[in-house]
Amino acid sequence: MFNPRPQVRYVAIAGQAPCVIVDDFLLDPHAVVAHAVAAQDRFAVDPANYYPGPELDLGRETALRLDEFFIQHVRRALGAQRTISVAARLALATLPPERLHPLQRLCHRDCADLAPGVGAAAAVVYLFDDPRLGGTSFYRAAGSLEETARVLRAAHAGTAAHTGASGYLTASNAHFEQLCTIPACFNRAIFYDGTIFHAAQIEVPALLHGDPARGRLTMNGFFRFRQRSA
Repeated sequence: MFNPRPQVRYVAIAGQAPCVIVDDFLLDPHAVVAHAVAAQDRFAVDPANYYPGPELDLGRETALRLDEFFIQHVRRALGAQRTISVAARLALATLPPERLHPLQRLCHRDCADLAPGVGAAAAVVYLFDDPRLGGTSFYRAAGSLEETARVLRAAHAGTAAHTGASGYLTASNAHFEQLCTIPACFNRAIFYDGTIFHAAQIEVPALLHGDPARGRLTMNGFFRFRQRSA
């Protein structure tokens, strides 16, 4: 399913672990897009994770194969020793800016209350041809831990005035500084530390579409792992 001889490269993120980039990631990416089209009626919105569109779980076998790739080619760069859990799903961003929840107007992290010695990582595979649908940007908090927590709590509560954004976050604002952007490219995978603030770089939301063959379709992976000892 995944390229057995990948060309792996790294993009530095200031003060953080690097973003790991693998082009030509899937051996047959068009088959994955075809699967998404055929299974479109099984995509569903999960309000618990605030993704701005429907998702489809890819099952345990695909998740385990993704983890095998992570173990062989990625984990050392992100400080991982042993995987604790892994999940994989397809996702289709569809929400127009005016329908975003305040929390969806900010960057976010793919982790919550990690235990000591436990880390998190995420993967995104871009499965669309038009790069204008957007890659991924990384951020750091501009204020203190307390100030950032206050902004996130207000956004979670639905207080739009505290987000500082009227649509998808695509640049620095009063609360978060954009560090770098990884452009989208068909069949490109990125892996990154899930504790880094990040957001999809959706600058042309009018291009979002509910058809997986036309819209911002991605394969997303999520990992929990034991951190490697220093």
